[in-house]
Amino acid sequence: MTVTLNAYNVVAARCAAEYLEMYETIEKGNLIYKIEVFLNSSIFNSWKDSIIVLQTTKYLLSWSEELKLVSRCLNSIASKACIDTSKVQWSYTYNRKKLPSENGEDPHWNGVRKPQMVPKDWWVEDLCELPIDLYKRVITTIKSKGNVTGDLVGEALNAYALRRLPGFSKGMVQSGDIVKYRSLAETIIWLLPTEKGAVPCGFMLKLLRATILLECGEMERKELMRRIGQQLDEATVADLLIRAPTEEASLYDVDIVQCLVEEFVASEQNIQKISPTDNDFVESRSPKFGSDSSKAQVAKLVEAYLAEIAQDPNLSLMKFVNLAQLVSGFPRSSHDGLYRAIDTYLKEHPGISKSEKKKICKLMDCRKLSLDARMHAVQNERLPLRVVVQVLFFEQIRQASAISGDSTPQLTGSIETSLPGGSRGSSRSTTSNTEEEWDAVAGAEDIKALRGELDSLRLPSGGSNRNLNDGDRSDAGKAAASKMKGIVMSKMFSKLWSSKERSGEISSSDTSESLGSASVEETKSTPSRSRRQSLS
Repeated sequence: MTVTLNAYNVVAARCAAEYLEMYETIEKGNLIYKIEVFLNSSIFNSWKDSIIVLQTTKYLLSWSEELKLVSRCLNSIASKACIDTSKVQWSYTYNRKKLPSENGEDPHWNGVRKPQMVPKDWWVEDLCELPIDLYKRVITTIKSKGNVTGDLVGEALNAYALRRLPGFSKGMVQSGDIVKYRSLAETIIWLLPTEKGAVPCGFMLKLLRATILLECGEMERKELMRRIGQQLDEATVADLLIRAPTEEASLYDVDIVQCLVEEFVASEQNIQKISPTDNDFVESRSPKFGSDSSKAQVAKLVEAYLAEIAQDPNLSLMKFVNLAQLVSGFPRSSHDGLYRAIDTYLKEHPGISKSEKKKICKLMDCRKLSLDARMHAVQNERLPLRVVVQVLFFEQIRQASAISGDSTPQLTGSIETSLPGGSRGSSRSTTSNTEEEWDAVAGAEDIKALRGELDSLRLPSGGSNRNLNDGDRSDAGKAAASKMKGIVMSKMFSKLWSSKERSGEISSSDTSESLGSASVEETKSTPSRSRRQSLS
């Protein structure tokens, strides 16, 4: 009787021979011996046959484990996956990404085609055929060999999730066996390599969406969020637009994003604690590894995210402000993104109160707005009047400094402390009712006058200006700067001081130093009388 052994029946035949005790002691060349020769000489030397045999062991798992068929398959597969690509001589499935040589586009060298190169991830797609329990054991065995990098393992897990989780590529999981998919997602999370940056942040965010939809365990979700937080600077706005639970009125899950930003802040603090002092110079010079560059990227990401979710009419002001405040201390050259987010929120939520408008506008530093943003803000009727006055004031300071040749615009202490909310646009002020006084003082006619004065401060750029020598231009700049300061003091602060005087908040000695004398004071250079602070 002739029996043909192959990868699909060899496990069953081996288990049956063991059950029938077909050993060599019974008869030389018995079935167990023949099957073992076939396994060692053929099956375990073949890449695809080893995978097929491993798949068939699940039907006779206890026997296969006892006969070490599972462990031998795992070792065979892992050894081949870890081998140098130049030694790969067997066939494999590779439809994920085509190499130039496989597309027939590889250039020839002296008319001879270059030898086809084997990609590093050649083994990834074939392993996707395994069920999750066996796949977990294969990946664990491969990782134990130590010859495969973490990013390659991460790429394999990404490919497996795309194959096994329906709708994963679109950031969702279609209906099906929820228990099965939940176990699969949780297993992938625990298989993620520990090296930071080994797994793309976008893949982990898709995995996070899957864990939310599948209601995975809290421990797995926290671990995944911790990993995402460490690499949040690599994320995109589209990755963060996670739908809120159906029972919530808002459109997006802002709480999840806030937790991710908090994880990023915590990881950055830990890095600063454990980083040696000797590496500070290296980090400051290298934007790739520098902490400040990561913070700036996350700040930019949060600003863009806020601009997107601000279009949701059900988004609460508290969630918007809390998320923005998490990155308020992060370095960034411009607040244009934050201004756009605030303006979008004000446009989509016209019914918010005056105090709420002030609260959201305090997030922004008017000094860090670009020229286009400042021009837009000056004409933006949705902004509180005090914010418009701030923008106009800083614009005048910039223009006067540019005219006078100063590279850095400066404010004196008295002007700085008189600004609503302080020069930094924060919630600090010199008196408890400064903001209310500014809103009362800065009427529409004042702003209109300030806009006209802003234009009048611009020196002509025609031929007469070209004839000025450096000294004349400097004198003209100083005169313009002095004029600007006088205008600002007389127009913007006279009513403020007079209102304080009427309310009895300042003494006669304070009023004696009125804005007329203050404007003269500002032009003096005596250090004891004038404290200057540069604007970043």
